[in-house]
Amino acid sequence: MHTKAFIFDYGGTLDTRGNHWGKVIWKAYQEQGVPVSEEQFREAYVYAERTLGRNPIVRPSYTFKLTLDVKLRLQLEYLSGHLFDGSDSNTFKKLHQRLLFHLYEQVQQTVGESREVLSQLYGRFPMALVSNFYGNVHTVLQEMQLDSFFSPVIESAVVGIRKPDPQIFLLAVEALQEAYHAATGGQLLPQEITIVGDSMAKDIVPARTLGCQTVWFKGEGWTDKQEDESIPDHIITSLEEILQLGCLVV
Repeated sequence: MHTKAFIFDYGGTLDTRGNHWGKVIWKAYQEQGVPVSEEQFREAYVYAERTLGRNPIVRPSYTFKLTLDVKLRLQLEYLSGHLFDGSDSNTFKKLHQRLLFHLYEQVQQTVGESREVLSQLYGRFPMALVSNFYGNVHTVLQEMQLDSFFSPVIESAVVGIRKPDPQIFLLAVEALQEAYHAATGGQLLPQEITIVGDSMAKDIVPARTLGCQTVWFKGEGWTDKQEDESIPDHIITSLEEILQLGCLVV
């Protein structure tokens, strides 16, 4: 069935070319010569994510750059016993800033590519965004010049529902349906809405339970698990491939 509206994931989809953020940061550690093992890094990554999940450290006003700054600081503090002498604050700061500059520059380039694709869809298709985020996704969208593309924006920290719960996607589906009916007087069916995401478990599977079409942005996952590629309706390895999908119709 033809697509009449889109729902996009943010993190891992629009900012890292389908790659899990853990993998992206680990590659930056390697490129910057951080002397820790992948196992040590993974422990630090999980520690930082759980800390941010449990504590309201990230404020709604935080940009992505500031959020990334906090993530890296938490990771490096966790790893400090492997990396730094307790008094070596200067080395800590330099490594922190190198990683932050490298990763933020990389994200800006990737989001620029995504912005170009979204600009070609904008005006032709209503687009919503659904994200597991920290309460600051609106600030991040403004920072990345993506805020004009999406309505509604559904964020887990705001609505109190997290992926993979299909209910968070249902909020976006219902909002798109209401807007479509108000604009055209017609009905927008779930199967006429395409959900685009990088996570099979958190994006594609719950979208399927709602009857939506699905596009899996296949990148490098957190684990080496082989996903069932028969589940999504479409598989892409670059966002611009969306523009060539046969399901698109104005």
